Amino acid sequence: MSSVQHDITGVILVGGKSRRMGRDKALLEIGGRPLVERVLTVFREYFGRVVLVGDREERFAAYGLPVLPDIYPGSALGGLYTGLIHAVTDHVFVSSCDIPYPNAAVVHYLCRLREGYDAVVPLTGDSFEPLFALYTKSCLVPILKLLERRNFCVYDFYPDIRVRYVAGTELAHLDPGGRCFLNVNTPEELARVIEEELGN
Repeated sequence: MSSVQHDITGVILVGGKSRRMGRDKALLEIGGRPLVERVLTVFREYFGRVVLVGDREERFAAYGLPVLPDIYPGSALGGLYTGLIHAVTDHVFVSSCDIPYPNAAVVHYLCRLREGYDAVVPLTGDSFEPLFALYTKSCLVPILKLLERRNFCVYDFYPDIRVRYVAGTELAHLDPGGRCFLNVNTPEELARVIEEELGN
């Protein structure tokens, strides 16, 4: 594995409303560990600085990390903007808090592709995975333009930046089961992941 990167900030988005789940996804436990801790473990191994973006500092105080209140609350795009604008590094790697199987090898690979690009974004099939991806501060202006128009689609600024898209086939040797981009949005999805873990 690569050594700790001090020129990339790990940003974990913890400010979602969790409407479909009905309770805070970041602190849902799978295998005795909150979801956010799974991402945090991977990020702490690779990034010299990690921050949480959300509006509930007291809920995450135990992790001893900066918790940045959303500048534009209510969307993942706003969370990305907040992480970028506060980062002391030019690059951030952003993740949502609700992925049970963050893959360190995928993180390392994506970060190694950053030279010459404003973003490095995985694909699953024809779909973007914008919330497990790398961005630079050059994305701030195009993101702000979307936010000011109240367009909260997290990838609508991609046509205005240089993006290195990374197909699933390119990542298959690192994430054979394709589980890295699975997220948990509903009680049913949570139950399936828990059942799968118990079966292993």
